[in-house]
Amino acid sequence: MNTRTVTAALLAAAVLALTGCSGTDTAADRTNPKTPEATVTGTATPDRGAAGEAGIPPEPTGATREMLLRALAAANPAIVKYEDKAIDAARNQCSAINGGAGKLDWSASMRFSYKDVTTSEAQGKQINEALKTGGFCKV
Repeated sequence: MNTRTVTAALLAAAVLALTGCSGTDTAADRTNPKTPEATVTGTATPDRGAAGEAGIPPEPTGATREMLLRALAAANPAIVKYEDKAIDAARNQCSAINGGAGKLDWSASMRFSYKDVTTSEAQGKQINEALKTGGFCKV
């Protein structure tokens, strides 16, 4: 296929897709129940948003963050070497737990293995237990 034709088709598709993004969004549009966007945004609570609906808890702060890091360190002390990565991994693992995913121990071992940190499936099982029993994954 001619590369110019493919390029032109892709550009045309991009332009058509972007035209749906233009327009004005006023407060009246968001609060008008006849507006489709108002219906969609009205179903999610402001606290949860899309992440909450995906089973991802809010980013912990203060004492909750410290308790989570201690629980993760009990399973594998090395994973809290990178605190922000450990918190992100925990939040994402909650999505798998809350979504009823399979192979949770394996996915935890993969999620908490980064840079120079390796997590085993046995440690992944401990992490999952800590996330469940500690109440962190409740959304």
